[in-house]
Amino acid sequence: MKAEALLEGRAHDDATAAVSELYRGHALGLTRLALVMVGDRGTAEDVVQEAFLGLYRRWSHVQDRDKALTYARSAVLNGCRTALRRRRRPFRTVHEPPVWSAEAAAMVGEEQRAVMEALRRLPLRQREALILRFFCDLSEAEIAAAMRISQGTVKSTTSRGVAALGKILEGER
Repeated sequence: MKAEALLEGRAHDDATAAVSELYRGHALGLTRLALVMVGDRGTAEDVVQEAFLGLYRRWSHVQDRDKALTYARSAVLNGCRTALRRRRRPFRTVHEPPVWSAEAAAMVGEEQRAVMEALRRLPLRQREALILRFFCDLSEAEIAAAMRISQGTVKSTTSRGVAALGKILEGER
């Protein structure tokens, strides 16, 4: 009985150390990803913290520890989808598009703000692919893993997204 408790304690310490290290190395980048997806810092931070909490809780089930970052990215994307879905629920009395906080708005210039607003008008899948590719600088393989789609689908979705984004931005000029 004592040995089992000791092993559980070690597993808990390993999970804490591993997830803490992953958090220190990648939380800022994942928060930026979430911020671009959802448009407000508070929700973005909540999404990232929930993703890391989920990773910590499931650490003993993570078979390939090298893919923990991929898991975290997928969890952040799923959390963003959930947050965006909650905003669109019909029981809301007034629909208000996400408002950029002063802090978030200060982080980007006028042209970048136009791109951000145009991104919000894209279908969610195209938006995710473009954000992962151009804001997070991920490879097609990493995007495919995060979005759980094939690399070919990443290529076509990214291409269509870039074309649609160009049309939106041209229409604003």
